[in-house]
Amino acid sequence: MSLELDETAFSKSQKPHLAVTLGDPAGIGSEVVLKALGDPMVRGKCQMTLIGDRALFAKAYKHLREQGIEGLADPQNLSILHTPLEGSADPIEWGRGNAASGAASFAYLKTAIARTLKGEFQGIVTAPIAKSLWKAAGYDYPGQTEVLAEAAGAKNYGMLFVARSPHTHWTLRTLLATTHIPLRDVPDALTPQRMTNKLKLFIHSLRKDFGIATPKIAIAGLNPHSGEAGQLGTEEQDWLFPWLKAERRNHPNLELLGLVPPDTLWVNPAQAWYGEDATTTPADGYLALYHDQGLIPVKLMAFDRAVNTTIGLPFIRTSPDHGTAFDIAGQGIARADSMKAAILLAAELSERRSRDEITGAWQD
Repeated sequence: MSLELDETAFSKSQKPHLAVTLGDPAGIGSEVVLKALGDPMVRGKCQMTLIGDRALFAKAYKHLREQGIEGLADPQNLSILHTPLEGSADPIEWGRGNAASGAASFAYLKTAIARTLKGEFQGIVTAPIAKSLWKAAGYDYPGQTEVLAEAAGAKNYGMLFVARSPHTHWTLRTLLATTHIPLRDVPDALTPQRMTNKLKLFIHSLRKDFGIATPKIAIAGLNPHSGEAGQLGTEEQDWLFPWLKAERRNHPNLELLGLVPPDTLWVNPAQAWYGEDATTTPADGYLALYHDQGLIPVKLMAFDRAVNTTIGLPFIRTSPDHGTAFDIAGQGIARADSMKAAILLAAELSERRSRDEITGAWQD
């Protein structure tokens, strides 16, 4: 793997400087990145350096222009940290991911992390990767989140999904207590210590990243109807309710709602999202106990604009909340809304952290 850095990569501007990875080059990463960077509002919020193979960005630009796609950023005018994949004879074609494309996406991420830890970037925005192709390339990680955490030495980290409603401008924030594990493993993975760690992480992020001094957080139950007094599962009665009672004592100034039955947890956020009830008082954050409990409602409301944010890292990391979309790669029809939102959120959070470092805010 060799690196060639454009001379224009690092300017002296005060705007946040973000690394934007290509993701799996067989997917829609290059398309959504070029579409997102073609938006003047996005470009105006931060500096960006693309991490990937310059030839692949140029190929995507030419191909999309030939299809009549307008509003694309021209790679010739972009800062690109050229990261070619060497030593592989396998071709990389849109829609046909393989071990080579998986290895390339892993290399782009590792390069972005290394440069960010050196202080060259304030944050990373990652285009989608395919976990199965990482494994095919010999990298056995559940996802990009775990690679980021391992490289940064982060022990308590989490997947926070953020989306701003186009109807009401209300912001939905959902943290997952457990992530990419089988459903049958969830009850064993949930422990009082894990829940305490995730809650502390959530409170800290809401304060530090979003400026909410005394957040209101809604916490889901695990079982239907939150166990219904032990009739539909005993985890709530055995330890979740006692845990929540103890956390309320630990955080007397915060409003911790719960354990909210999982089927009704999302009523208030949906009303706030669509503006159906002006009297709705939604929470500042929602703590879901497992992957689908949190992400089905998030994707139902905000599929094209939700952002996956890794909290607990020493730098900002965001990503669009969608996959590689191999089935439409190269067709010019991928929507860049989530990639735009990911870049804008990374810029916003980077600016807030920079201000807080100067003022000393939230040094808890």
